[in-house]
Formats: sequence, C-alpha cells, structure tokens
Amino acid sequence: MQFENSSLSKKYTYSLKKFGFGKLFFLEKIIVAEMNYGIHFDWDKTEIITNSILQHYGKNCKVGYISNRINSYSFEPDIWSKFFEKYNFVVASASVYYSKMTLMNATIEKQFSKRKIKITSSLEDAFDWILSLKELS
Repeated sequence: MQFENSSLSKKYTYSLKKFGFGKLFFLEKIIVAEMNYGIHFDWDKTEIITNSILQHYGKNCKVGYISNRINSYSFEPDIWSKFFEKYNFVVASASVYYSKMTLMNATIEKQFSKRKIKITSSLEDAFDWILSLKELS
C-alpha cells in the first residue's frame, strides 16, 4: 500500500519530495521511500536521496528509514555497506514487501547492512518497530 493511501498518512505530518526515480516522505523521525517500478537503485541515487535527507533534517539527524517496496526494482547489493561507511544518520531501517520478489530483494539487502533491518509485510508494523527503537526516543 502506498504511504499516501494508508491511514498512517493521515495520522502523521509529513512532507513529500519527488524524484524522477521515486518519492521520499519526511516525517518527524521516519523517512518512507517508495521507488518507481523498474528503476536501478545505484550509488548516484543514494547520494541524491542522502543530500535531500540531510538538507531536510540537518547533518546531525538520527532517523529510521522505511523502504516501502510497492514496486519492483533492482539495486546494487553493496549500497548499504558503502552508505554506512560514509554516513551515520540512519539508526535502523525496515523493508516492507508485497511480493515474493520484493521479499527476496529485501532479504539480500539485509545481509549487507550494518544496522538493524526489519523485514515485514505491513507498513504499520514497520512504523511501530521503528518508533519503538530507543535510539529514536
């Protein structure tokens, strides 16, 4: 389910940032990312998103990141490793899957992360988990 169509979008205040390859929803302590169908998520896109996040929250922010995988897309598996070598503002992330393919991608991605990642089939579950983390309290 798209974040904008969920009950969560009515419960929380957010701002939307659109890119040619997807959308980011900025909430107080959570970023929800929804990438477009068929894109290849590479380091250049990571840098674009990172710059937007730091511009929105500031360089000393601590946030949770939810990848709401409403669409199927490919990614470079080592992005998380490279990201955490360079940046430290994502405390944990959750991947919400809606198909076998997006579940497989999330599982592969989890193996490369140096932070906590929850894989779930529920956007609400992802929110609850991220908001329960003491690092974001």
